Amino acid sequence: MKKTTLETVVNVLNGIPGFEDGYPGILDELKAELNKGAAEKAARAAEYDAVHDLIIDNLTDTPITCAELFAEIENELPDGMSRYKVQHALNNLWQTEIVKIPGKPNTYRRA
Repeated sequence: MKKTTLETVVNVLNGIPGFEDGYPGILDELKAELNKGAAEKAARAAEYDAVHDLIIDNLTDTPITCAELFAEIENELPDGMSRYKVQHALNNLWQTEIVKIPGKPNTYRRA
């Protein structure tokens, strides 16, 4: 079931007077299902927020590959921040701050 469908079901059931009295716990279970994974998502977002300035500050107007950037900042990255996570950030996060130049390999520069 899609998240939007589940949200709609919860909203409809919330609008029925006395629903929770007749079916105790159902809305709590549905809301728990909607919020499943929220803590993990927040932790991942915090992990990327922690390296944002390091990554952006090491980009210049000169295009650089992810491997080159990672080699420059590797010692400053927190444990668990791999080259693949840096590449994910370059490709998917901070789109207004990074310019991706497609190629083999892709290069990146500051916007």
